[in-house]
Amino acid sequence: MDGGPATVLVVDDSRTKRYLLVSWLTRAGFTVLEAESGAEALARVEVDRIDLVVLDVRLPDLSGYEVCERIKDAHPAMPVIHVSAHAVDVADRAQGLTRGADAYLTEPIEPEELIATTRAVLRYYQARQRAELLAERLLGLADTTVAVHAAPTFTRLLEAAAAGAAQIFKSPAAVIAETFDGDCLAGICAGPGAEANVVPWVVDDTGVPTGSTVRVEAPASWGLLDWPADDSVTVAAARLREDRAPLYVVVPTATQTARTPVLVQLAQAVAAAVEAQRSFDEEHRIAVTLQRSLLPRRLPDVAGLDLAVRYEPASAQTEVGGDFYELVMLDGHLLLAIGDVAGHSLHAATVMAELRHAVRAYAVEGHQPGEILHRVNELMRTLLPNEVATLCVLLLHPPSGRVRLASAGHLPPVLSLDGKVDFVQHSAPLLGVRAPRPADLEFVLPAGATLVFYTDGLIERRDAAIDEGLAALAALSRTVDADLERFCTRLLVELAPSEIQDDVAVIVLRRH
Repeated sequence: MDGGPATVLVVDDSRTKRYLLVSWLTRAGFTVLEAESGAEALARVEVDRIDLVVLDVRLPDLSGYEVCERIKDAHPAMPVIHVSAHAVDVADRAQGLTRGADAYLTEPIEPEELIATTRAVLRYYQARQRAELLAERLLGLADTTVAVHAAPTFTRLLEAAAAGAAQIFKSPAAVIAETFDGDCLAGICAGPGAEANVVPWVVDDTGVPTGSTVRVEAPASWGLLDWPADDSVTVAAARLREDRAPLYVVVPTATQTARTPVLVQLAQAVAAAVEAQRSFDEEHRIAVTLQRSLLPRRLPDVAGLDLAVRYEPASAQTEVGGDFYELVMLDGHLLLAIGDVAGHSLHAATVMAELRHAVRAYAVEGHQPGEILHRVNELMRTLLPNEVATLCVLLLHPPSGRVRLASAGHLPPVLSLDGKVDFVQHSAPLLGVRAPRPADLEFVLPAGATLVFYTDGLIERRDAAIDEGLAALAALSRTVDADLERFCTRLLVELAPSEIQDDVAVIVLRRH
């Protein structure tokens, strides 16, 4: 922070007395401003940077008492010293101190007494200002720490950090960090209340040790913003691990106090949030890779059928789920399965892998859909007793259109034909629950009919009932595009949110 001489405003209508006060204070090293009336003094404290007011009690327009009260109302932390040659008795001094003055000097005043009183009052108020500034910055630090840990993406984390730093230090600020993929990005904010954004930036991390360090550098080294003229920048670096790139917080040096405590704590808090975001991104990447590796690599080419699928993992800020699907030809029948393991985590993705392999194994053994679900359910209750999942299994004979379907708590597929839509209902308990299961549903899929299978990520919203999502899906399915790929895209665009909160799997099957 600025360590220059304090600025004192001397308010007195007597030119001679004002000259003496100004001379004494100037020789003592203070910067001195002058005012002849109460109105002029009130105007100056609103415009100039003033640290203390030396105020005569008797002024031509307003009493010094009233001027002091109005100064204190607008600027509680601005100290005021009354001086007077007339109001010198106990009642006058008591009134002045009661109405807000911090000291009361009566004439004749000795220069040493004025200077000593001025310095004593300033010491107290400067300590108070430092304490208030620290408290305000610590509050801003707490708010920023919450914001960065709540940020859903790496970009938003940097934006929150830069905006928080700008608000804390009332200045331009930049926060630079490296993503999980090794890209170096900088969150920048021009000042408090300004919009923060993220830009690419390259930093030389050579020689930055583990822990926290602070250094002062030329602004040209950090040309991300228009830094204040005639000032350097202070850079706090926080490196939590030797194998991680450090995080940097950059602000103008004039904003800093001794030992830069808030700047260092801010860098450490943001670095911890960045590390958590990196770890989450890594887990999300592993889970998505696992999910994609276990899904069918290509669709079977089945005479008489058109097939299209979509699989969209949850947005990067959301933990992955356990959605999966299967499409394979077995003994002249198409096996179609779609399911969803409860939960959102890498663990859910691994459970999904076990269930998909079990479904494939039992199908290869020649079991019907209901028996497949029964065996998978027994497997789950034995080996995965704390897990639940939904699953729908269908066997279709393409030449005849004969369908055999069984569901375990999964959302009903949509049957669309000639503009008419029905849900294929087959109510049954979830996998992982011991309960009686109904017989398989058997029907013939007419030529030209389309079946739409999906997971709940396509239709469920936090702000709407599931019936609304089902109704929207039914409305869109009344018209099925000739190109099923286009139809799948339309379902995702019109039903799924821009930031998908849950995995989405869609299978569309049409019989010629």
